Amino acid sequence: MIDQIHKEINNFLSEIENINSDTLNLINQKYSISICDDLQKGHLTSNVCMIAASICKTSPDELANKLEKRLKNLKVFKDVHKAGPGFINITLKRIDFISIIKKISTEKEKFGHSNLGKDKKIQIEFVSANPTGPLHVGHGRGAAYGDAIARVLRATGHIVEKEYYVNDAGRQIDILTASIILKKIAKHINNFFPKNGYQGEYISEISNKFNDVQEIDPANYQNIAKDISSDPEQEIDEIIIKLKNINIDYWNAIKEFSLQEIIDSISNDLNDFNVSFDNWFYESSLGRIDNKSSEIGLSINKLVKNGAYEKDGAIWLNTESSGDDKHRVLVREDGRATYFASDVAYHKNKIDRGFNTLINIWGADHHGYIKRIEASIDALGSDSKKLIVKLVQFANLYKEGEKVKMSTRSGDFFTLKKLIDDIGPDAARFYYLSKQADQHLDFDIDLAKSDSKENIFYYIQYAHARIYSLQEKFNQAHFEDINNHTDNVENGSYIKCDKLIHEISKYPNIVKKAALTLQPHIIIFYLKDLSQLLHSFYNDNHVLSETPENMLSIIKCLSAVKQVISNGLGILGISALKKM
Repeated sequence: MIDQIHKEINNFLSEIENINSDTLNLINQKYSISICDDLQKGHLTSNVCMIAASICKTSPDELANKLEKRLKNLKVFKDVHKAGPGFINITLKRIDFISIIKKISTEKEKFGHSNLGKDKKIQIEFVSANPTGPLHVGHGRGAAYGDAIARVLRATGHIVEKEYYVNDAGRQIDILTASIILKKIAKHINNFFPKNGYQGEYISEISNKFNDVQEIDPANYQNIAKDISSDPEQEIDEIIIKLKNINIDYWNAIKEFSLQEIIDSISNDLNDFNVSFDNWFYESSLGRIDNKSSEIGLSINKLVKNGAYEKDGAIWLNTESSGDDKHRVLVREDGRATYFASDVAYHKNKIDRGFNTLINIWGADHHGYIKRIEASIDALGSDSKKLIVKLVQFANLYKEGEKVKMSTRSGDFFTLKKLIDDIGPDAARFYYLSKQADQHLDFDIDLAKSDSKENIFYYIQYAHARIYSLQEKFNQAHFEDINNHTDNVENGSYIKCDKLIHEISKYPNIVKKAALTLQPHIIIFYLKDLSQLLHSFYNDNHVLSETPENMLSIIKCLSAVKQVISNGLGILGISALKKM
């Protein structure tokens, strides 16, 4: 029906005086047909006359009068009327209004899917936490958000690749390696441990798990703490240098083992959280800056040809052209690459892989990093408009009324695994996604575990479970001749389900909007509204006491509602419950 309306609108627009193809295309891009927010206004509404009037510099009221008359003359709608300047509201005939129930019954879990992004190739890079310890609850929000975006985009026809960028070549990995070696040799060095080493229990666990494949001489390490700086940052750097110089083979063995242990831990926790990746990209694969044929070497050389410059022995890039507040160092005066240089090479690699769009999901504290990456993409000869950065605010976790502290370095943190064990992956994902990602989120564990209306997760799941229970009771009653009765929802003799039918018809547009805006939380808002309507209907109507005709009609309608709730949760990576 909407396709027919679009066709009639296009014919109508083509007849506007002096309109050309470019103007027609612009109007078609901007106007919309959507489900009315209130059933009393009708079923469908369009802003086409307002959009067309604005572009064509004519009267929206005059256009609306003409379109109203045109659509009424088709005699395929129950009613068509103007609604405000440039809006047209349409009330469908009964058979068209309730056709959504049959559509849902036919399409099942595919209802709400579309070809909105057909053939568009998108890469989403998210989580990408330093592999220096287990994921904590602060990482969970980005994981849930990135995975939900990927699912929504795939449901709307996009080709999506999910990627985890492993920072395995930086200073933090050196600090991790040093921390584990020092735990390993603790008894030989009087349990010395630097202030800025990683101190979580997992450090001891990895240390104990590592089996020495070579003999080490404890005497070589006895003076490890001698003559080192009192500054915590310098102290750890000096320890790292000493440990490498004492036995580089032992260092490399510990580093490789520790890195793999933590990456395996991260991967396992994410799998338990129903998050998987198509690709794990290692920073070390970009090569070394002193290798001119490596990816990072080639990227820097290309930037030097396109505007990067040397000053005080370092190589700089002018990023002010993209709105950055100062120029940025790519290569330090001692020849070491900065983190920025690695990120430049990584983004070049992603662009070279042929994605139409790159989506980076970063913590809100990386806001200042966006402009310099955009500048580097442009300087490399590509288009920075291909890059979309979505910022995720930190989630504050509360348990028993107290805010949970989190710090990977000190080892004082609440792991994502513990959260999953406490409330399950579905409830955790739900609450991470329950608010717009760039807004602060207070996550109350006790609320997420409660069986109350205030627990939105429970409230929505209960709606699904209620319908499932009704279906079971209905099927057990063996209404043998019920299929011979007239469908009273279809013929309009039973209209108490109409608000529910109208609400489920909104779902496909909700999914499209979530895809276009990259805001999966609007699906949760929608499911809350739908569940509220379901609970109200359930409380006001004793379904199994209705006439057989009404009962059949209601069950058909509620089955569609159940399918939409299941689809909405499923597209967010959450399983719908049959029983509470």
